[in-house]
Amino acid sequence: MKTEKYRFIIQGTGLIAAFHARAIQEILNAQLVGFCGRTLEKAQKLAHEFNCSAYTSLDSALDNADILCIATASGLHLEGALAAAQRGKHALVEKPLEITTARIDQMIAAHRAAGTRLGCIFQLRHIPALQPIRKALQEGRFGTVTHVGVHVPWWREQSYYDESSWHGKWDLDGGGALMNQAIHMIDLLLDLFPMPDTVKAVTASVGHGIETEDAAVVALQWKNGMLGVIHGTTSAWPGNPRRLEIFGTEGSVVLTDNALTQYTFKRTNPEDTEMLRTFGQQTGTGAGASTPGAMTHGYHSECFKTFLRSLESGDFSDANALSARRSVALIEQIYERLS
Repeated sequence: MKTEKYRFIIQGTGLIAAFHARAIQEILNAQLVGFCGRTLEKAQKLAHEFNCSAYTSLDSALDNADILCIATASGLHLEGALAAAQRGKHALVEKPLEITTARIDQMIAAHRAAGTRLGCIFQLRHIPALQPIRKALQEGRFGTVTHVGVHVPWWREQSYYDESSWHGKWDLDGGGALMNQAIHMIDLLLDLFPMPDTVKAVTASVGHGIETEDAAVVALQWKNGMLGVIHGTTSAWPGNPRRLEIFGTEGSVVLTDNALTQYTFKRTNPEDTEMLRTFGQQTGTGAGASTPGAMTHGYHSECFKTFLRSLESGDFSDANALSARRSVALIEQIYERLS
């Protein structure tokens, strides 16, 4: 059991770095040591805000860290993860883990060889309203699940892409609305259900001038006959709530943003009404449907806590890289079906 605080270095100085910093500072056994970025001025600005150090050399930063928190452009995550493994440091990475499974596998192999841990930040896994949904699935209350769907009808201004060095670009973003925005809900889908057996998709860039897709509709089917759909877009003004839907022969559930908005079963339980009352309220809102910076950092903090608990216990069932790999693997399948 580690008695001193876990020291974190955040690699990256973009928007998400500040969210990670706030999350780390809320954890009793964690200490934010500094930011590392390619531009010293940006690193210093964040370091001043959060009362820590600024680095431009990742090697120097890692001298003072136990864990590297990677918050760079998605297609640069491999670089930091390999550097951390080479120095014997753990790494916790902003989603997606990387933009291809081949690159993810390099990261996993490096940390296995080093004996260090590699995790990924998928904060929506910590939405409290998922608890009764998981319980209902475990108890078989849906009967035969016939349809599942995840919908992310969001909006981004053209400036979101124009003013970024990597958003909407294949080499650094790895994709568009699927890989960057909808991936959170795809991760939830694969956290609740196995990988689908059939994938059919259409994508387009219809609302923005970008390399990658800003709209995607994906049809899914599992061997047992269950159907599914993924809808992700950044061209749905003014930005609408994301949804998870699960429908079956004996029950239906809808999660809208972070609130349980439907929880209906043929065989009712006394606590069903209380579930809706308890989990039907929005918690940790500000999901970034139209403005990325509108989200809150509370669930990010839960990701960091889970990762640290896993270091203490050795149980990585909720924070491991293999589970984070699944969403990228499915998105890769989707893109391959387009060619």
